[in-house]
Amino acid sequence: MAAAAAVGGGRRRGGRREMRRIEDATSRQVTFSKRRKGLLKKASELSVLCDAEVALLVFSPRGRFFHFASAPDLEDTIDRYISHTEEAAANKKPGELTAHHVQKMKIQAETIATEIGTVEAYTRKMQGEDLESCSLQELNDLEMQLEKSLSSIRLHKQKKMMDKISELQQQEKILSEENALLLSDLQCKVQHVPSEADDAAPERELNHQHSRDIDVDTELKSVPKQFMPK
Repeated sequence: MAAAAAVGGGRRRGGRREMRRIEDATSRQVTFSKRRKGLLKKASELSVLCDAEVALLVFSPRGRFFHFASAPDLEDTIDRYISHTEEAAANKKPGELTAHHVQKMKIQAETIATEIGTVEAYTRKMQGEDLESCSLQELNDLEMQLEKSLSSIRLHKQKKMMDKISELQQQEKILSEENALLLSDLQCKVQHVPSEADDAAPERELNHQHSRDIDVDTELKSVPKQFMPK
């Protein structure tokens, strides 16, 4: 990946052209346009001839953006470049880290430490601590935030309670249906069980028939002989 700025003009020194900024704005713009086209062309030729993945980014003096990418998506090449630089930095030994990487890591560590400190300070204030340094507006903001949080907590608590009540009511309904079914089964069984009176009925009938037979026999024995058939 390469980035280029417009350069051009100059004078020869020892057979070599000394490169320096073109002072005339019009000439500088014309040179930039010509050199930019040539640079993009060279990048395209390099990618085709050498089967290389080439990405070129150019920003004009006025901030206009020009680019070339041999890959279908320029962002893929940029991501590949970032991944490569991060892997290269991670694979370096501590003694091989450049001053730039050390400074970058230091800045990142300081940023993280600052963010952690900010979060911890805010947490302490939300807990009602270290409020002496707060202004009236900050205290009002904290109060509003706490009221908002409390309202949200109450809504969630109410929802949990309603869900629990609904669950208990459903369980009560199921138990009531099961009890009604058990009671119905018990009543059916009670109706089909014979009582002691039902068991004694046949015996009473037999005894009554036996008594009738005895009475008839007795009556026959008490008839006078003259009335008996010869």
